[in-house]
Amino acid sequence: MTDVVISGTGLYTPSESISNEELVEAFNAYVNRFNETHQAEIEAGEVEPMAESSAPFIEKASGIRSRFVMNKSGILDISRMCPSLPERSNDEDSIQCEMAVKAAREALDRAGRTAADVDAIICAASNMQRAYPAMAVEIQNALGAGGFAYDMNVACSSATFGLQAAVDAVRGGSAKVVLMVNPEICSGHLNFADRDSHFIFGDVCTAVLVEKKATAVSVHQFEILGTKLQTQYSNNIRNNFGFLNRADESGVGAEDKLFVQNGRKVFKEVCPMVADQISAHIEELDVPVAGVKRLWLHQANINMNNLVARKVLGRDPEPEEAPIILDEYANTSSAGSIIAFHKYQDDMKAGEQGVICSFGAGYSIGSAVLRKL
Repeated sequence: MTDVVISGTGLYTPSESISNEELVEAFNAYVNRFNETHQAEIEAGEVEPMAESSAPFIEKASGIRSRFVMNKSGILDISRMCPSLPERSNDEDSIQCEMAVKAAREALDRAGRTAADVDAIICAASNMQRAYPAMAVEIQNALGAGGFAYDMNVACSSATFGLQAAVDAVRGGSAKVVLMVNPEICSGHLNFADRDSHFIFGDVCTAVLVEKKATAVSVHQFEILGTKLQTQYSNNIRNNFGFLNRADESGVGAEDKLFVQNGRKVFKEVCPMVADQISAHIEELDVPVAGVKRLWLHQANINMNNLVARKVLGRDPEPEEAPIILDEYANTSSAGSIIAFHKYQDDMKAGEQGVICSFGAGYSIGSAVLRKL
C-alpha cells in the first residue's frame, strides 16, 4: 500500500473579530427592541419575551470568548443581524475562493510545493456560496493548478472526509498531490437573534496538502497511518436552506432555514460515538493509548472536547494533549480540527503520533491517525 503524508497545512484568518461582549451588547439591544415592540402581545401571553444573554453565559456554555468573521458591522447591526457581504460579479474571485487561495498558498509553502505540482483540489466545507461552477474548480483556476477539482459537504466533518478522499486519490493513482481546502463562512448560516446559538460560529479557511511519502520534500510531514469515517442520521443539527425553498412563504429568514440544533441531545449522543471511534481506530492500527501524543479535535464546545479526550485517554487531558482554539476562533465547522492541527504540530517529535477527529451534523465522524516523520 502506498504510504501517504500530509506535507503542509495553511490557515487564513479574517481580519475582523467580535468579542463576546460586543456580540452580547448587540444581541441584548435587539432583545430589548423586540420586547418593547411586542409589549402588548407579551402582556397578553400571545408572544414569549426574549431573554438577554451575557458574556459569562457564553463562555461557560461553550468556552468561546471571541470569533473571527468576514464582516463585523452587519452582524452587530441590530436592524440586520447577519454579515453584509456584497455579491461579486462573475468575473471576480468569489469570497470562498479568495479565502481558500490564501490558505492554500501557506500550505504549499510549508510543503515546498507550487500550485503547478497540484493535480487535484477538494473544496470541503459546510456551506458553498453557490451550487455551480464548483468552488474547487474556481480555486483551481485562481491558483493555476491542473488536474481535476470538486466540492463536497459533510457538515463539520467535511475536512476529515475530504482528507480520506485525498488519501484515496493518491493511493489509487488518480492524483499525485491533492490540495484539500475548507473555506468556512459559518456566520452566514447562523441565526444571530437566537440566544442559544448566536455565539457559536466564526469564519476561517484551512488547507491541507496530501501526497506520496516517497516524493514529498517537506520538513513538516505527517504520515497518515489510517483514516476512518462514520455517519448516522440525526435531525438534532439541521439547516434547511436551499434552492427549493427560496420562494417559501415563510421566507428564507425562517428559523429552520438557518442553523438549528438540540444541543443537549447532540452532546449526549455524539460524545460517546466520537470517543468510541477514536479508541477503535487507534486499536485497529496497533497504536496504544499511551502512544497518542495529541488529539486535534473538532472545535465545537470545550465541554465536548474535554469529555471526548477524557474517555479516550482514561483521564483528564493536559492542555497540550487536546489543544483548544475555539476560545479565539469559536466553532469554525470543518476547519476547527485542522486549525488545531496547524497551530499545534511543530513541537511534535519524529515518531510521535496524534489523531485528527471531527464530528458534527449528520451525524458524521471522521478521524485520521498521524505519525510525525
